[in-house]
Amino acid sequence: MPNGHAAYLVIRLDDGFGEVFQLRGNHRWTIGRAATSRIVLKDDMCSREHAEVYFTDHRWYLRDLGSLNGSRVNSRGVRDDVPLTVNDLIELGNTQLVFVDNLEQLPDLPARAPSADGQLTIRERLSETQFTPSGNDTTTVTHTPLASQPGADGKLASLYRLALAMGSAETKDDLVNLVLDALMKMVKAEVGAVLFVTEENGLEVQAHRHRDDQHRAYQKVSQFVSSEVLASRQAILAEDVAQDRHLRIRESLSDLQVCSLICTPVQFRDRLFGLIHLYCVDPKNRLDRDDLDLSLAVADQLAVALFQLQRRERLSASNRVLRDQLKVESELVGASESLKQIESQIARVAATQATVLIRGESGAGKELVARAIHYNSTRHDGPFICLNCAALTESLLESELFGHEKGAFTGATERMAGKFESAHQGTIFLDEIGEMALSTQSKFLRVLEGHPFERVGGNVPIRVDVRVVAATNRPLEEEVRQGTFRRDLFFRMQVVEIQVPPLREHNTDVPILAEHFLARFVRETGRKIRGFTPAAVEKLMTYHWPGNVRELRNVVERAVALGSGPTIDVGDIWLSSLEAMEPAPSANSNSFEPISLKEVEKRHILGALQHTLWNKSRTAALLGIERSTLDRKIESYELKKP
Repeated sequence: MPNGHAAYLVIRLDDGFGEVFQLRGNHRWTIGRAATSRIVLKDDMCSREHAEVYFTDHRWYLRDLGSLNGSRVNSRGVRDDVPLTVNDLIELGNTQLVFVDNLEQLPDLPARAPSADGQLTIRERLSETQFTPSGNDTTTVTHTPLASQPGADGKLASLYRLALAMGSAETKDDLVNLVLDALMKMVKAEVGAVLFVTEENGLEVQAHRHRDDQHRAYQKVSQFVSSEVLASRQAILAEDVAQDRHLRIRESLSDLQVCSLICTPVQFRDRLFGLIHLYCVDPKNRLDRDDLDLSLAVADQLAVALFQLQRRERLSASNRVLRDQLKVESELVGASESLKQIESQIARVAATQATVLIRGESGAGKELVARAIHYNSTRHDGPFICLNCAALTESLLESELFGHEKGAFTGATERMAGKFESAHQGTIFLDEIGEMALSTQSKFLRVLEGHPFERVGGNVPIRVDVRVVAATNRPLEEEVRQGTFRRDLFFRMQVVEIQVPPLREHNTDVPILAEHFLARFVRETGRKIRGFTPAAVEKLMTYHWPGNVRELRNVVERAVALGSGPTIDVGDIWLSSLEAMEPAPSANSNSFEPISLKEVEKRHILGALQHTLWNKSRTAALLGIERSTLDRKIESYELKKP
């Protein structure tokens, strides 16, 4: 062997030879689509690791690596290791490689005779454009540096303006039409089209342009060139030259009289979106190398824009799904007359910007009403921020509402935006508003009146656009009389008031709510539970529901978690012992005791504590309040464990 262990594999093309790979005898040369292969082929018909070439016993051998489409040497399939000789033709997928010891041994390709109706000849191939910083042409033609080309600044300016315009395109159609309009101005083409790859790996015309007649139908040209571009992922410039008898390809274009054609792949990374076709019929106005380079640059920009557009559409779709799921969790469930009245109130108030005060017992569904107001308002695309005022101390509540600066207090290690800032152009829901301290109420009132606020420890005024929805289960009128709630804040909050009735007052909704929660927890747990038995439904209907909808949800969740049968029966439903407790005297009762609501609440909490043997967690659950709220009430009422 003249060159020792060295040899060459040269890609054979229809119009000559392409890339050259020098082989060294001290390596095994893997060939395939994978980027880790020593010889990477851009051929979809090749396997990731298709074959390998290696040197042993003074000869080069080819071995197939279990490829999907097989390997061939001189048209014969390769099963075992096959020795290679000079000018052997290796076929891997759609790729042909010639094996030689030195490049002077490459054979002369026979000229193809033209058909009677004309032929196309491939003149140029490009893998990368000079308009990108790393653009290096893989063909043997030497480029003139872009900076020294005539009109380079104008081309770059046109590409820049096109990129800016493409960034604002909202749809795929807008993007494609924008690119075609720009290309018809930037290159000499008389006809242009963008074709997208279909799911069946065909080509579908997305849009087209005719320079002289915009209403003229587009005729596809050169299926062979399109196939070449799809296989090689290279841009091609082809010409119809009747007198040139070298390097011809099989393609008749006599009907269209096309004299020059550009076909470029629209690809980003490994994703091929489609092709751009440009052609001319006037022999005096042929497309050239510069047109090919510029067209490939535009195709690359189009591919990136398509990728980003599809990515944005996927993110938007995911966002819509998440919002729809959240909205489902915010829907009011039931068919009672009282619920229909609430829905009617929500529909009327949601369209306004009025502050809303939602009143009702704990667990009755006040937060669901607040969410329904938000998602039916003009702010539905904005954030919905929740904060329980009873769950935080006075200082922490102010920090949560208005934010704080770094170092404002011990533990403030960094600046934090408050809930009001986070809810800008959305809705903030303040639960248990009656638990807010007087000092915080004053600052809160100023924000409600439209004044700016400052973060804790800060001095920069912050103004936000936020709708406030608040909720309470306490008699705020009594709080105002006792001086624990500001009178002006009470009237400012009570612009619109929605009263949410307790579940016992619309118990016809109990079966509907139970089925709703059952479907939700069955979906989450994967349990095979079909529904409730009639006896179980009757038990749910006759219960007093002191914990309201929240308690019903917990009862159903417990039944789904612990139930063992295909349906939920009476034995699966565990109800609170608060059912047996005597309800408070009604307004029509003859035994009226002139005591304050505060005293009634004190006695009720004490009775619940005694019933649970002072188990605070269980007492809080029975009363439907937070454990921290119970602790504050015990301290406020000075209740002592016997």
